[in-house]
Amino acid sequence: MSFEAHKKLDAWKISVELVKEIYKLTASFPKEEIYGLVSQMRRAAISIPSNLAEGAARKNDREFVQFLYIALGSLSELDTQIHIARELGYLRGKEVGESAQLLDKASMLISGLIRKKRERGSR
Repeated sequence: MSFEAHKKLDAWKISVELVKEIYKLTASFPKEEIYGLVSQMRRAAISIPSNLAEGAARKNDREFVQFLYIALGSLSELDTQIHIARELGYLRGKEVGESAQLLDKASMLISGLIRKKRERGSR
């Protein structure tokens, strides 16, 4: 893939939207969480498109797949952090709706990329 190829991936586009949504959601968190949960959620969110970009720049599909798995791990981490934020009362159900949809869509797209790359590699 080329240097800009990651920008064509639907998974990358959706995960960038997820980053923006997480920044909006965490903007209203208590100030004491700025270096705690806010920082963790933002880092996990940013990690998703960043790993997609880094993986897409790798020379072979096997390396790309490793970064796709890291992106899935960051999605899972972020999902857990959203759950914790709800449990702590920082988020309500309706506020989480958009981010939950983006999480699900990103997960589906990344999982699809993994399947595609692994199938191609096994030929």
